[in-house]
Amino acid sequence: MPKLKTRNFVIIGLGTFGTTVAKELSRFGNYVLGIDRDPVVVNRLANDLSQAVVADATNEAALRELGLDGYDVAVIAMGDDLESSIVSAITVKMAGVPTVWAKATTKMHHRILTKVGVERVIHPEQEIGLHIAQMLHNPLVRDYVSLGNGFHLVNIVVPERMAGKTLKELDLFERFELRCVGLMQGSQFKGRDGDDATLEQNDRLMILGERTNLRRFADTV
Repeated sequence: MPKLKTRNFVIIGLGTFGTTVAKELSRFGNYVLGIDRDPVVVNRLANDLSQAVVADATNEAALRELGLDGYDVAVIAMGDDLESSIVSAITVKMAGVPTVWAKATTKMHHRILTKVGVERVIHPEQEIGLHIAQMLHNPLVRDYVSLGNGFHLVNIVVPERMAGKTLKELDLFERFELRCVGLMQGSQFKGRDGDDATLEQNDRLMILGERTNLRRFADTV
């Protein structure tokens, strides 16, 4: 199997959110530079990241000295300090980073970051809240991804009452306008739409469709 391509990331702001992103990217084998003003935080992460430095991310000259033009993506992870967040986003753009993601805390913050050229604005608390609410609303849903335009890909655990049925018998498309992307039994991929795979309790169905149709299906089963 070919090795996945790694990239160079710079994470600015090493609070809980920034540290989590930085450590995960590093765990995936990427080169990760962490930047924070607090030397205690930087020292704590020195062995976890490729490089961790104390620096002011609003200082363009300081960032250029770090060679930011050689990085693929910058993540502005401090959302509480509005001014520093916006100035840092502008600064990393001017330093030559081609793609910038940034954390925002308000709608106005979001708008400003978008105006200065940030490619992706993140609302971690809001996104996690929506995620958790979706799973609490329907206990069968273990995970989901919003694909935009009202479409979602959901991971549903097969309940006891569905065990013994086949994917064909569920008739997902005709009854609910849904598509089964895959069936996982344990760690094995067992089937897709139209296959005669028999469902077992605790299997996982990956189903694609609009939210209202997914809800109709969940209420039915």
